[in-house]
Amino acid sequence: MPRDPLIALVGKPSSGKSTTLNSLTDTLAKVGNFPFTTIDPNRAVGYLQIACACSRTTLPGNTPEGGGDPPLQKRCKPNYGSCQNGVRSVPIELLDVAGLVPGAHQGKGLGNKFLDDLRHADALIHVVDVSGTTDAEGKATRGYDPSVDIAWLRDEIVRWVLGNLMQKWGGVKRRHTAIKATAVETLQGQFSGYGANSTIIARTLDRLQLKQPLQDWDDATVERVVEAFVDEKFPTVLALNKIDHPDADKNVAKIAKQQPPERLVLCSAISEVFLRRLVKQGYVRYQPGSEFVDTREDLLENGELDADLKEMDEKLKTRIENLKDMVLYRFGSTGVNQVLTRASEVLGLVPVFPVRNIATFTSGAGGSEGERAAVFRDCVLVSKESTVGDVYRKVMGDAPLAYVETTGGVRVSEEDVVGVGRCDVSFFGLLYVSL
Repeated sequence: MPRDPLIALVGKPSSGKSTTLNSLTDTLAKVGNFPFTTIDPNRAVGYLQIACACSRTTLPGNTPEGGGDPPLQKRCKPNYGSCQNGVRSVPIELLDVAGLVPGAHQGKGLGNKFLDDLRHADALIHVVDVSGTTDAEGKATRGYDPSVDIAWLRDEIVRWVLGNLMQKWGGVKRRHTAIKATAVETLQGQFSGYGANSTIIARTLDRLQLKQPLQDWDDATVERVVEAFVDEKFPTVLALNKIDHPDADKNVAKIAKQQPPERLVLCSAISEVFLRRLVKQGYVRYQPGSEFVDTREDLLENGELDADLKEMDEKLKTRIENLKDMVLYRFGSTGVNQVLTRASEVLGLVPVFPVRNIATFTSGAGGSEGERAAVFRDCVLVSKESTVGDVYRKVMGDAPLAYVETTGGVRVSEEDVVGVGRCDVSFFGLLYVSL
């Protein structure tokens, strides 16, 4: 069955990786169910914000003019995560990879553990300290060039995969020739330990458009193949952290000239953690991903006389004002939520909403849950190009499938590809066999 996507956070010591992970796994939602965030010592559950199906789906009579049942947004109560005003927080598994230093592929630092953990990831979030106040090993310094970190981290992964492959390359070529295998078949056998499938291998080779048969590849060609494979198997988002530091601007500008803009996110993880702590303590109102923070004074000025926030002392007020000026107003948010969103975009993840009643979008059959029952209780994330059949197997396992219906009761095929607004709200009819 298709497994859940796994996103790994990587970075050198003191880059802010742990702070970023903490901010991604914490939630401020007051509704919904949230599982324990810790799965094991290095796995946790984060919350990806998406547009929920309730924000674009209506039932007959649910228009402002038509009256009827409450709008679906008010009835959306996920089994896991939450949904607030059509913005849904969907659980997604995160991997906290051990901090690494140059030479990790040779076992330096915690390199062996880092690389062993990494093989299970579908995408990477590389937390980069753009303040330039930590060197390659995470030790305090000043004026360090963080663009160097981006280059050597990718190189460490390439050297790890390349080293493993070259140790047995002679035997690989001989077997490839003996059984007359295709390049995709041979490489899939060698890269399966990294979670690679034939589709990833095919895309890797398509990138390079190689003309020579595999048995004639020289060392330089093999290295090019490994580099393309790493880029295909481990797509990476760069979380440029500590953007509120005075030296960050020049470092961000340099990195922006070297890297694709769709892979860059500016963020301040420590600011996000600070704001969420204030929310829990009752000092501010704040929605993750927003540029706005409301204090008691702000609410009173806006006429909300029953503001339920605590009074703040002058020191705390000053800290919040500085955070607004240096991060929120300048960059539009702390960037932390956007990091996870960008990673999901790189993977092409599609949210799918399986329901048991396609007419009412509830989890009960027929009208057993009542007309105003909760809708869209479940949401699963699947990779791009997944079919209806892939989703079914992910949700229902090996149970025989009779048919699939989507919005409006329209029947669709197992081979239809899901996408946002396309077969992403589905009812699966099971085939019952009498023995």
